[in-house]
Amino acid sequence: MRMQSLFTPEGEAALAAVLRLRPLMAFDFDGTLAPIVARPDDARVSVAVTSRLEALTARLPVAIVTGRTIADVRGRLGFEPQFIVGNHGAEEAQSHGTQAQRLSEPLDRLRALLNAREADLRAAGIGVEDKGLSIALHYRLSRDRGHAEQLLAALLNPTPEGLRLFAGKMVVNAVAADAPDKADAVRALVSRVNAAAAFFAGDDVNDEPVFESAPPHWLTLRVGRDDPGSRARFCLEGPQQMALVLERVLTQLA
Repeated sequence: MRMQSLFTPEGEAALAAVLRLRPLMAFDFDGTLAPIVARPDDARVSVAVTSRLEALTARLPVAIVTGRTIADVRGRLGFEPQFIVGNHGAEEAQSHGTQAQRLSEPLDRLRALLNAREADLRAAGIGVEDKGLSIALHYRLSRDRGHAEQLLAALLNPTPEGLRLFAGKMVVNAVAADAPDKADAVRALVSRVNAAAAFFAGDDVNDEPVFESAPPHWLTLRVGRDDPGSRARFCLEGPQQMALVLERVLTQLA
């Protein structure tokens, strides 16, 4: 089933239906709440989105489920959600040290490989971001993205033992093979707050597990139309429409 715009009669009806269930409201960060930027350190949420999310936290449980670390994303939001889950679902604020160590250790072999090829990666314009429980290999700033993709493909084939790889927007991510993904994280939060449903918005490959596994009464929203095969039920043109979505949510809750 192809995605429909949320701003259709079907989308408006689905939004009203899920809000009647008092859902968990969960959002990705980059490309969803904040526009994709060339340098990840420059990403910020607009005042219009921040103010509406802050108002929403007084009415429903709000979660940020992101590929960034918790420490990184917290200072970029401008408000305090009830929950932040980082590292693509693998990092929670209450994670125990032993669990974090278990999920980080499988990345050590990749760390050694990347250190050995540091000069080649730098020459290709590939940035290595080690987030503890995941590693991101960015090539958005590469002057020859085709070459960067070829180098990464050769470097990561076969997939290092014990790891799971997935692509994103000008990035390749690596996590432990058994690390929780965003679908695991959202389901756990729904259970924790005893919510009857979830609203989830995301924009990239690592959000697809949520879209694919969501029960029919959840509302899943892809920000952007760049993947016609996405399993999200509804879509927006881009993150610039998020403030309008949140305004409609608040109006209906009121």
